[in-house]
Order: sequence, then C-alpha cells, then structure tokens
Amino acid sequence: MPEVGVPTQRDNDDRIWTGEPMSGEQAADIVSTVMHRRGPVAELRDKGNRFLRRHSGPLSDLGAIALALLDVLLVFPKDAELYSHILSGVACLALVLRRRYPFLVLLATVPGYLAGWSQLAGMIALYSLAKKRAWNWQTMAGAVLMMLCRFVVWPIDDFLGQDWQHQLLNLLWSVVDAGMPLALGLLVTTRKELVRRVTELAATRERKQQLQAQAIRAEERTRLAREMHDVVSHQVTLIAMQAGALKMTVTDPDSREIANTIRRLSTKTLEELRQLVGVLRTTSDEDDGRPDLTDLRRLVSDCGLAVTLNVDGDIETIPRPVSAAAYRTVQEALTNVGKHAPSAAVSVLVQVGEDELEVRVRNGRPRGQRTPALPSGGHGLVGLTERAELLGGSCHAEPSRDGGFVVTSRFPLALPGVPAPQAPQHA
Repeated sequence: MPEVGVPTQRDNDDRIWTGEPMSGEQAADIVSTVMHRRGPVAELRDKGNRFLRRHSGPLSDLGAIALALLDVLLVFPKDAELYSHILSGVACLALVLRRRYPFLVLLATVPGYLAGWSQLAGMIALYSLAKKRAWNWQTMAGAVLMMLCRFVVWPIDDFLGQDWQHQLLNLLWSVVDAGMPLALGLLVTTRKELVRRVTELAATRERKQQLQAQAIRAEERTRLAREMHDVVSHQVTLIAMQAGALKMTVTDPDSREIANTIRRLSTKTLEELRQLVGVLRTTSDEDDGRPDLTDLRRLVSDCGLAVTLNVDGDIETIPRPVSAAAYRTVQEALTNVGKHAPSAAVSVLVQVGEDELEVRVRNGRPRGQRTPALPSGGHGLVGLTERAELLGGSCHAEPSRDGGFVVTSRFPLALPGVPAPQAPQHA
C-alpha cells in the first residue's frame, strides 16, 4: 500500500510521531485507536448510566410526584376550596410509596381525584398497582374507583344537575382514563412474565442439551469399555496363560523367571484394565479406585527394572488428582524405559515442596546389546504433558548428558475446590 505522512503529534503511549512516512496499515491502526479512545464525555456518560441504574426507583418516584404536581398546578382554579388544595397535595405526595404499597397509595389519591384536581396522580397510582399486582381484586377495585372519580363531578349537586349527555360523556372519559394506565401496567407485567418464561425455556433447553451430551458421552464410554473388555482383556489373558504354560515347561531358571515376570505383569495389567473399564462405565466424575503415589512402591517392585526410589515428603497429604497424575507420570516413564532401555539403571525422585510436587524419572545409558523396541503409540509423553497442564503444572522430557533420558513433571499442590486429604493419625 502507498505510504502516507502523518504530522507530528502524541498518541496514548506518549510516543511522538516525527512526520516520517508510515504504511497505510499503521495509519489505519492509529486512526482506529483515536476513534475508539474513551474521552471524558464517554466516562461521564457511563457514570451517569450507572447512577441511573442504581437509583432508578427513587428517581422514578420523584418524577411521578413532579408530573402530578405540575398537572395540579396547571389546572387548579384560583377560587378552589382549601380542602381541594390539601387533598390534591396529599394525592401527589403519596406517590412516594407507590412501589411498596400500591393499593394504599391508590386509595390515598381517590379523595384528591374526586374533590380536587389530582387526576394524573390517580392514573399513576393505578398504573403502579396494575404493574405490581397484575390482574387481581385490588387492581379491579382500583380501576372501578378511578372510573367513579372521573365520572362523578364534585360537588354532588353539580353532578346531579347535569343532563344525560354530559353524564354519558363523563362515563366514556372515565373508561379511557382508567383503561389507559390499567392496560399499560398489565402490558409491562405481561412483558416481564414473558421474559421470565423465555429465560426459563432457554435454561431448560440448555439443561436438556447438557443431559443429551452426557448421555452421548456415557454411551460412548460404555462402548469403549465393552470393546476394551472384549478385545484387550482377551489378549492380555492369553499372554498370561501362555506365560504360565512357559513357566511350567522350561527348565532354565532365567527363562522361568522371565515367564514369571510376564505372567505377573499381565495379571496386574488385567487388574488395571478392569479398573479402567469400571471408570469408563461410570458416569460420575469421582476418581476413586485410581492408583496414586501411595501405590508407587508396588509399581516400582513389579516393573521388572532396576529402580531406585526416593520419596522426600509426605505423599499422603497430596490432593488426589495430583497424586494420581504423578503416579501415571512414573508409570509411563517406567514403561518407556522398559521399551527402549530395559537394562538401564533408573532413579525415581518424588519431592513434596511447600506448594509444588516434583516428580523426576531418570534412566542411564542402556548397557549391553540394545533390544528391539516394542510397539508404541507415540502418545504417552503427550498425554503426560496434557495431564500436567490440566492441573496447572508442566512436564518436560529430554535426553541427559550421560546418554540416558529424564522426565520431569511439576504439579501445584493447591487446586481450586479440591481440599487436601488429611494425613492419617497414628497411635
């Protein structure tokens, strides 16, 4: 785009434009910033809106009183009786309580409307009553009273002296004067009720969608559990059976020990698979039954590797999600060592700090001839990283200087909404 020159001026960051040519994108960005900059007028308008929202009720009462007084002053005759002044003033001032006691306020405006000149005060009171009480006996009684106040002319002698044409005209105007505030108040009430029901309908629809999504997830979890039980469990059971048969047929001690290890690991895999199937078939979010750091020593002893375990701190006070994630980190790291460097020495460090748990699994350079690598999905370390990040931690895997590999995970000990378990009391 062509370059344009901008005169020397100062922007919000106090950077001075020296008039050097700039691109069209830069000029458009500067213009957009200036146009969207909030000035004192916008801030004053926002403050005014917040004040109106906070004090909308009292301000509406004051506005209603002011309109009612203005209506009285404009139509009030100079030769009116004193009681007309008093009753009209009482009718106007009673509007200050119209939101709390709408029916009593309407009754207070009846004398001023009938024997005075506070017609607008009575209409405002009827509107407030219809808005507050909707369509009930108080609203109907208030509408009838407003019609009578408009139909009957004070003094009564003047009303009785009118011909039927004037009385019919007064009757029509009484229906109009009472119908307008009544209809307006009922309209506002109906609108509020409609908004409330639409909101409830939207909330119900959202809950229905959530329940439907949960049902779909539960069905998918059940299908996965069934497939894992039917396929994977069958294969692992065959491995365990073959390892048992191999143990009984071979005579070499090393081979018997290898067969025994395969059978033991297969049995443990079946147990964990059953737990996983149970979790998949359960729709709740509870994580009972998952192994954690308290099962770490059994994991190390059953892995078939030369592992040195060092636990620094009280692992029983670690929150359950963190403890389970740390256990899975060690399990996945030992599984990778068994696949790629089964002859290497392994050290596992679990260090509990004041606000952080650190888990480090280090293996040295493999000794002897390298065995063929076992099949791997390539998702183990990625899963560990995702698990740690979900808990607000981190996971790093990298080669070490001595030719081995190091996996380090850190987890925060304070999780929102998850209390730390209490350490057991020993006698």
